[in-house]
Amino acid sequence: MPRKYYEAYNERYLTAHAKGVSWAGEVCSKIVLDTIEKYGFEKQSMLEIGCGEGRDARAVLEKGCRLLATDISEEAIRYCKEQNPSFKDNFQVLDCINGKVEQKFDFIYAMAVIHMLVLDEDRAAFYNFISSHLTENGLALVCSMGDGEMEMQTDIETAFNEVERNHETGKMKVASTSCRMVNTEHFKEEIEKSGLVIVECGLTECLPNFNSMLYAVVRKV
Repeated sequence: MPRKYYEAYNERYLTAHAKGVSWAGEVCSKIVLDTIEKYGFEKQSMLEIGCGEGRDARAVLEKGCRLLATDISEEAIRYCKEQNPSFKDNFQVLDCINGKVEQKFDFIYAMAVIHMLVLDEDRAAFYNFISSHLTENGLALVCSMGDGEMEMQTDIETAFNEVERNHETGKMKVASTSCRMVNTEHFKEEIEKSGLVIVECGLTECLPNFNSMLYAVVRKV
């Protein structure tokens, strides 16, 4: 079966891990922990979509939360299990565009996932997955790279092409991957079109990786 363009990050992880390094840093996304605390989800069931190498999942799990952390990348999940042996059962491979989990969650979060999805149908499927996996009173946090104004998208045909990127260890040739940034208005329209209700929305930052991100806390209708 042909690989989907949004699977290209698996190749990036494979390249970095073969060199004995992680691709991303270890600093967790403050907005994730802040949202959990703000809405009182510490003891509730949680799902992370796109956990990557597990920096946010690790911080959440170390707080004693009941989290299932998922990613489409088999290499990312292998790495998470290896790096977090005490929590290895909390990590699972999942394609949220074409798959599902036999459970609903009180809190779902996805950091820097939606902007990896370029096609309208894939972005719609992402939001539909969230809607179908939230409990009646559940909330979800979605964060996307962007400054609220700029819009751009990459060519999905080049997602697996090798490019040179900056890494803390120096230049590294990795898979290009994919990206689509939307402005605030478009971001809100997508969410509302999917049948989700925006509880709060704005701009945040997740340093050192993202100087500016769109975020939305959403619930089911």
